[in-house]
Amino acid sequence: MTPGRRPGGRLVRSYVVTDGRAHPSRNTLDLVTLLIAADDLPLTGLNPEKRRLMELCRPGALSVAEVAGHLELPVSVTKVLIADLMDSGHLVTRAPVPAARLSDARILQEVLDGLRARL
Repeated sequence: MTPGRRPGGRLVRSYVVTDGRAHPSRNTLDLVTLLIAADDLPLTGLNPEKRRLMELCRPGALSVAEVAGHLELPVSVTKVLIADLMDSGHLVTRAPVPAARLSDARILQEVLDGLRARL
């Protein structure tokens, strides 16, 4: 592999993709944050990476980690791009559905005992 060339053939450095910024304008993005693209905003004026990111998210929601993998960019760089698109209204985010909590065994036993008493 040629020095400076990434597996996907990218020659552009990460700091060029983010306009020299190392941190996103928001610190609310997690690897599993879901990204949903706005359908009504044009993609004109977006750099190629942002345009590709929007094209990936338009069919449905993708996580930050999935988008970074598809773009073959580090997650930190992807988060900067995502934050820019959120600021412009191109993307909205949604936290993933939290894992269900296990029910208290004592409460379940009381419900079961109450049902048995009625039958």
